[in-house]
Amino acid sequence: MTSPSRLRVLAAMSGGVDSAVAAARAAEAGHDVTGVHLALSANPQSFRTGARGCCTLEDSRDARRAADVIGIPFYVWDLAERFREDVVDDFVNEYQAGRTPNPCLRCNERIKFAALLDRALALGFDAVCTGHYAQITTGADGARELHRASDEAKDQSYVLGVLDERQLAHALFPLGDTLTTKTEIRAEAERRGLAVAKKPDSHDICFIADGDTQGFLASRLGAAEGDILDEDGERVGTHRGAHGFTVGQRKGLRIGRPAPDGKPRYVLDISPVDNTVTVGPLEALDVHALTAIRARWCGTPPSGPGRYTAQLRAHGDETSVAAEPTADGGLVVRFDAPVRGVAPGQAVVLYDGTRVVGSATIAATSRETHAAATSTGG
Repeated sequence: MTSPSRLRVLAAMSGGVDSAVAAARAAEAGHDVTGVHLALSANPQSFRTGARGCCTLEDSRDARRAADVIGIPFYVWDLAERFREDVVDDFVNEYQAGRTPNPCLRCNERIKFAALLDRALALGFDAVCTGHYAQITTGADGARELHRASDEAKDQSYVLGVLDERQLAHALFPLGDTLTTKTEIRAEAERRGLAVAKKPDSHDICFIADGDTQGFLASRLGAAEGDILDEDGERVGTHRGAHGFTVGQRKGLRIGRPAPDGKPRYVLDISPVDNTVTVGPLEALDVHALTAIRARWCGTPPSGPGRYTAQLRAHGDETSVAAEPTADGGLVVRFDAPVRGVAPGQAVVLYDGTRVVGSATIAATSRETHAAATSTGG
């Protein structure tokens, strides 16, 4: 990269308030900023109006208007085919395999900090700027480090845990080191004359137009009736597709009769091989350890076992763990106390204080059987 005093920055502008303010701050800091909106749908009219996800014609127009107000050049780049292959198709394939993916994490990994960054560097830009809430610092060894945002309530480092040191070296997050509420970000946008100041956020999956994930999956994977089983393997109901369930799910099971103890039942396992869904009591969701694949490190990989905290979902709590990389590029994580709602396909992100150590995709979980836990008083 060139001198940090003035960089050629490509600002990814989704059409939302965060990315607009981030681009404005980058320009105000003296960088040579160009705005770019990623067209991620071959048919943007089919995507939800008002989404903060760079998927609608409205978003594209909002991003262009914001760039005009900031006074920076603006372009639209068509990455629809890449997005379909790397994010949408991946999302469907993961559910078909009985896993629960995070499409925002995959988009950061393969679109914003792979396809976009690679093209930006090829065109002579020094960095890509986004509206994510996270911080990048330089460690004692000179390596770039990813840290939580100053305001942990808005922290998005979990979905950025897939970035490696090279990508971090060419990333800017202007919103990450300021203790400002979303209301203050909107007020700043209004002061800057940005029309997106009052634009609502969307927390749904940007490529599912109506927010109906099960309907979206059913339209692509079809109906395939299978059995719902209890922990003893007894059939307690039927379903129209295992892809419509996630581990830890309670509602929508459509089980005709209650459990013997009258307590609610939850999805424990999903088996795409025989198209079965296994349900059981809440206590049976306790996970003591997991194995993960495709570890990606935000800097130098750990050389052996270590103590960390782990986060298992975008807005989840941290939990204390012991973790160790494996020779095949994976990760083994053991929890100090059992955790619930852990599903294959999710990401486990390791932290050392506020620093993101790395991320890996959960492949399998280990938990005591409910019967064993009951017999031992666990």
